[in-house]
Amino acid sequence: MDETYDVIVLGTGLKECILSGLLSVDGLKVLHMDRNDYYGGESTSLNLMQLWKHFKGNDKPPEQLGTSREYNVDMIPKFMMANGSLVRILIHTGVTKYLNFKAVDGSYVYKKKKIYKVPATDVEALKSPLMGLFEKRRARKFFIYVQDYDENDPKSHEKLDLNKVTAKELISKYGLEDDTIDFIGHALALHNEDSYLAQPALNFVKRMKLYAESLARFQGGSPYIYPLYGLGELPQAFARLSAVYGGTYMLNKPECKVEFDGDGKVIGVTSEGETAKCNKVVCDPSYLSDKVKKVGKVARAVCVMSHPIPDTNDSHSAQVILPQKQLGRKSDMYVFCCSYAHNVAPKGKYIAFVSAEAETDNPEQELKPGVDLLGSVDEIFYDTYDRYVPTNDHQADNCFISASYDSTTHFETTVIDVMEMYTKITGKVLDLSVDLSAASAAEE
Repeated sequence: MDETYDVIVLGTGLKECILSGLLSVDGLKVLHMDRNDYYGGESTSLNLMQLWKHFKGNDKPPEQLGTSREYNVDMIPKFMMANGSLVRILIHTGVTKYLNFKAVDGSYVYKKKKIYKVPATDVEALKSPLMGLFEKRRARKFFIYVQDYDENDPKSHEKLDLNKVTAKELISKYGLEDDTIDFIGHALALHNEDSYLAQPALNFVKRMKLYAESLARFQGGSPYIYPLYGLGELPQAFARLSAVYGGTYMLNKPECKVEFDGDGKVIGVTSEGETAKCNKVVCDPSYLSDKVKKVGKVARAVCVMSHPIPDTNDSHSAQVILPQKQLGRKSDMYVFCCSYAHNVAPKGKYIAFVSAEAETDNPEQELKPGVDLLGSVDEIFYDTYDRYVPTNDHQADNCFISASYDSTTHFETTVIDVMEMYTKITGKVLDLSVDLSAASAAEE
């Protein structure tokens, strides 16, 4: 292998595949390798036998659960905001032509042991049982301010500079109660803890607007969409894209040892005795374990059920966010549910995940508030995985390492990492001004 690649990407996790697609579209010469014989790395999608092997060490699932290959269980399940950055990236790269999306039925929030639909507009605020009468009116005023807010139109700012005013100050101007702030901050703006309250309010308002605009997009019950057959379709779609632009994919490449010169700069990757030369390496933490540190771990429960989550209006797909304060935790807990309606399980079966940043060593006990919402389950598995972030200086070694996936059940944090990595690798900011109508959800 005498040619030199601009970039070698190691691991076919979602982040790596998105980056390899973006870099290929930019005209860079990309080689993409994975030590596994399947796509997806940590974020792979498993059929029932693989799921059993992963959690139980055998491949003999009970027959009443149905055909193994009808299951596509994502190990890192995340919904996409219909107008969010990931959908914009999919359109920007043209990957949308390989995927079919379907709207997600419901978006819920947990308060005092019950679940409620998340109100996202002034009209919904007035109907929501989450708030009392006077609070509804205050919330409605706040929602109208957010809906009318336009960064480029000072008249809509009501004399507030959201680059200076904090989220807390903005909210207190409307006199909202703590429980209301909880669902707005966590279930609408999708902050997973409360540090946003002390930050300038602009980002918080933009995140609320994104939720409302995404909700309006498909007239469904939620702002989220999800691919038919699950996220396992995404890495493969990006692999196809990369091939169209001359990128090369190789699975089942053992070792994948990153090679450095005397100055500690990356020069190539060796697998099975052959070294491919490159200028930069992009990878997940498992390929350069001496350049990352553990910063936490995610606890999760994976369930197979024969019914939708109770109190979600029989939603075939739904997200429930359990804000930290409601549980006395440091960060939020998430419930994700999907079913045969998105072709991730056989007819009549539902897959649910409960996930959270682990604060104890006992996932069963810790995830109980989320699992209790599910009702009866056919099967439940618990596990934890460590979360790593890079510690290297990418300017010194030309290695660009993604952070591990967090416990959120939506894509917003994942995409921020991808966009920041893209800028570090290319020195450019990703242009995401695209025609959103290019990605339509498959309508029933």
